Amino acid sequence: MDRVRHPAALIRTAVGTCWILLVLLLAGYARSSALGLDSDVARGVELLPWPPAKLTAALCGAALLTVPLGFAVDRVLREGGRRVADGVLAAVLAYGLSLGLDLLAGSLTALTHPLPAALGRTDPVYGHLAPVLAFMTAVGTDGRRRWRTALAVTLGLSALSGLVTGYATPLSLVLALLLGWTTAHAARYAVGEPVGSPTEEQIATALAGTGVRPAAVLALGPSRYLVTQRDGRPELDVHLLDRYAQASGLLGHLWLALRLRTAPRPLGLRPLRAGLEHQTLLGHAASAAGARTRTPVAVVELGPDCALVAYRRIDARPFAELFDEAPDQDGAPNGDANGGQGGGAEPATGPTDAELRDAWQQLALLQRRRIAHRSLSPSTVLLDAEGQVHLVGLARGEIAASDLLLRLDVAGLLVVLALHAGPRRAVRAAIEVLGPGPVGAALPLLQPIALARRTRDALARHKDLAADLRAEVQHRMPQATAVPVRLERLRPRTLLTIVACVAVGYVLLRLPNPVAVVSGADPLWLAGAALWSAVSYPVASFAFSGFVPEKLSFRSTLAVQTAGSFVKVVAPGGVGGLALNTRYLQCAGVPTAQAMSSIGVSQLFGLLLHMLQLAVFSALVGADAAAAGGESSALPSGWVLWLAGAVTAVVAVSVAAVPSLRRRAQTLLRPLRAEVLPRLLDLAQRPGRLATGVAGQLLVSMCFVVCLYCCTRAVGQHPDFDAVAVTFLAGNAAGNVLPTPGGLGGVEVLMPNLLAVTGHLDGSSAQASVLLFRLLTFILPVLPGWAAFAWLKRRGQI
Repeated sequence: MDRVRHPAALIRTAVGTCWILLVLLLAGYARSSALGLDSDVARGVELLPWPPAKLTAALCGAALLTVPLGFAVDRVLREGGRRVADGVLAAVLAYGLSLGLDLLAGSLTALTHPLPAALGRTDPVYGHLAPVLAFMTAVGTDGRRRWRTALAVTLGLSALSGLVTGYATPLSLVLALLLGWTTAHAARYAVGEPVGSPTEEQIATALAGTGVRPAAVLALGPSRYLVTQRDGRPELDVHLLDRYAQASGLLGHLWLALRLRTAPRPLGLRPLRAGLEHQTLLGHAASAAGARTRTPVAVVELGPDCALVAYRRIDARPFAELFDEAPDQDGAPNGDANGGQGGGAEPATGPTDAELRDAWQQLALLQRRRIAHRSLSPSTVLLDAEGQVHLVGLARGEIAASDLLLRLDVAGLLVVLALHAGPRRAVRAAIEVLGPGPVGAALPLLQPIALARRTRDALARHKDLAADLRAEVQHRMPQATAVPVRLERLRPRTLLTIVACVAVGYVLLRLPNPVAVVSGADPLWLAGAALWSAVSYPVASFAFSGFVPEKLSFRSTLAVQTAGSFVKVVAPGGVGGLALNTRYLQCAGVPTAQAMSSIGVSQLFGLLLHMLQLAVFSALVGADAAAAGGESSALPSGWVLWLAGAVTAVVAVSVAAVPSLRRRAQTLLRPLRAEVLPRLLDLAQRPGRLATGVAGQLLVSMCFVVCLYCCTRAVGQHPDFDAVAVTFLAGNAAGNVLPTPGGLGGVEVLMPNLLAVTGHLDGSSAQASVLLFRLLTFILPVLPGWAAFAWLKRRGQI
């Protein structure tokens, strides 16, 4: 018997762990509420008519032993002992974890109260319940209503007995139940769940009870069988729906469902019977619509974890097996476009025009009844020997589908047919059958993420096909909307930003009180820091204008640099500033290519000057430390620099020697060679403007360095200026790399540590200095930045 690790068990384990942590947080940080709940429950149970405490405890203890023991005997007699062994493992783990949690959470008095007769305090976890629940959950009670009822009654009476006798608190009961449930699913995922495939004899016997007359059963692959019938009846394709089929690819489908708002619901999250009914209903609905597909003939449930669906067999082969996926430049596959063969003939070079139209007609029949296929791929579009197209694989489809899902099917079939017949023929056949309206409506949905996985994989092998397909649709329908529809509800970058912001929130909670820091700062040095922070904006305006050959308004440029303080609050790193500056240049009449080139030149010079300044001030800090007779261990030593240079040389040689890496490097450097360098040569003709830009870049950094230095003096510290410069330059570089708005979190963690090491400051003073600096350069400029942003929007300059 094979075992499968069902991802649903892992998900339940994670959910249960989160609930356990939430209960522990409630006991630790909401102690008054937890104690009040305990008191209210204690007063309530006193009103219940209840037998004597010893008799109650004895009866509940006997039930806690009898119910799992009887359930184990029943499972051993019916299914064998493998699941029972898994249950014993889960029970032992649950008991051990409950003892461990008793030790770890013993200081949380909200989980306990005094025992009767002043014998100490209760345990934080009412450990009698966790092993019983873990055992029965790990063995599995699905489809066994009587045992589930017995378990619920036993646990309920035992919990009530613990409350009445004073040996449990409400939170200790909740912890015990959560711990048992979570441990059971963790054990089920760790060791896997046994999955037994039915034998051919069992399948034949089950089908015989539905009117099928099986003669032979042949396994075709995982969860698939071929059944031949007596008396010349048609052959059947039997699909097995079991725990293995539900678990297959579930994590990927869950991620897609979380990321894509139009993703189908994963089959593994549906109960087995619900998935069986859905699959059967879709097959009958598609057949009733007149579409050629697999028609369900028999549906049999073999047990609580296994069922099968028998379809009438189709003598056809998928497009993925019949045709080549390499259309030539004329839009047709290599070879004769009308030389298609079906069935068992030799592989053809491509589908005929009649076969393409037939594929669209089958989809039109489904769409007329508002049935969405949702899994169109080269493996689900079949062609038989007579040249007829069949659409199969409707298990993830939808009935009464929305217009968006129907448009997604059109986009999916466009890609499938274009893979084998070329964009021109695929679009032409679609317009002939569906008309220009549905085809044009599918244009914004021609996105790889919206396609079935196998279609997406096939499209990845032909990188230009999607663009050619869009161009062909726009060529035939110029009025069609080409702007892609936003289908993603959650992008990986968004998820990374959320995680980073949560971490940032935790970091910020540990920082000193900003009100106390400001009130205790030296007002003269604080005013000086604010002055240098304000000076940085006109200096940044000169620096920005120096890299733009076209004449810009200084007032508008100053407003743009001020508005950047608002934009960087809602955008990671320097992304918001780049977009704002590019938009400003476009509105100022600078062509997009030149605008982006100017931004690229500015960023290139900024990076080079930043690294140069960091190297110079690092050397000065090291020289100062050596002159003072100390060690400069906080900075890179000579051998580290030599090692970095050697690694850089090795990487450069590898890129130059390996063709694939060389092509990748050329692709990455192409914008620099094609756009930035010509713009740089143009600026070289105006040395005055270029000098203004370079000087401005240097002065902007110096303004912030002086601002940070004034902040350290405002809190009563006297660090070296060189150490402050190294701290700002390194911290600012880290802030631009982090995916959080304005580098929030990373700057607050890195800069105080650097300042404490290089400037020889204590930790609290370094944190206070950086906090003042961030208030003046990141928090307070948000309001004037918003005002400048609104002013620029009102004037149409961004």
